[in-house]
Amino acid sequence: MDLSEELRIKRKRIAQLLENLDLDGLYLKRQSNFSWATGGGINTVGITSEMGNAGLLFTRNGDFAVCNSIEEPRMRDEEQLETLGFEIKSFIWHENREQQIVQELVDPGRLGADFAFPGAREVRAQVARLRYSLTDSELERYRDLCYLTNLALETTAVEIRPGDRECEILGRLAERLWADRIDIVTTFCAADERIEQYRHPVATRKQVEKRAMLGCNARRNGLIVCLTRFVQFGPLPEALHKQYRDNVELDHILWSHTVAGKPVQEAFSAVEAGYKHFGYLGEFNLHHQGGSIGYEPRDYRVDYTTEEMIAENQPFCWNPSITGTKSEDTILATHADPIPLTRPILFPKLHVDVNGARFERADILVL
Repeated sequence: MDLSEELRIKRKRIAQLLENLDLDGLYLKRQSNFSWATGGGINTVGITSEMGNAGLLFTRNGDFAVCNSIEEPRMRDEEQLETLGFEIKSFIWHENREQQIVQELVDPGRLGADFAFPGAREVRAQVARLRYSLTDSELERYRDLCYLTNLALETTAVEIRPGDRECEILGRLAERLWADRIDIVTTFCAADERIEQYRHPVATRKQVEKRAMLGCNARRNGLIVCLTRFVQFGPLPEALHKQYRDNVELDHILWSHTVAGKPVQEAFSAVEAGYKHFGYLGEFNLHHQGGSIGYEPRDYRVDYTTEEMIAENQPFCWNPSITGTKSEDTILATHADPIPLTRPILFPKLHVDVNGARFERADILVL
């Protein structure tokens, strides 16, 4: 599938959304939605920004890009928005005419937007669902991203040595990722007792002694992948290894219920029962279990209120955790078994059987 076919599919989804919501236009400005709608474009300046500096307006009579005079040259030359079928509507940066331009093209009472735009109906959640099922060309880009990120993270983890600081470990990971134009959305690195103390261990200057945890959400072409790995120096305590294997089993309970066409609540309920079965019931309340991934670090984190249905070719990253361990990789939901998108490359392997299917998972690396 080429880019033109991918964008044709996406415009069809947008047209159907306009029909379903009885709207005449849809204005997208969030970075995730801009990347999705352009096949991997970038409309942000700060890499951590949710909101972009250029918007895409889809109407029943044509598609437009709205931006100021600062962004217009790059939107035209590098993002090639005109080639993609957008008419660029730009304004001098100090005129602040974005609202006027959009409302001249679509009656604000008939407009939907993925953020709080004056007069428009906010339809962020409805737009997000358009992204859930990846096209064939998106999957090709996503598989490349998953492999490169996986390799960069495991290469960095293999090279960790006692005395390394958490922050310098992440610096080495960032260098490898940026070499392939992959930027970091979220990173965690924890040494020794910080692995047990914090579910979200933002890196510090602490030095590694006996253990290290390294994980990240990394992005290219708007798509985001997530994984975590553990390194142990010296003998691996059997109790810790058993707990890690139990943690992976919890992850595979989630995997086995991540089936296209099924409510995501089935996976959530099953893993809650799994924590109880393995004797870790109290751990369930200490951290979220993850959820859908793709153009956001998590399109949604599953809890008791989540009513989403799993889509075909929808990526997921579950992250069940027990104090001191976590299991986290990116998978693709299908109507059959999930497809692992990150898997051990340099790390030792665990083999886990789920409903007759065997999966390879990364074990703790002992150095």
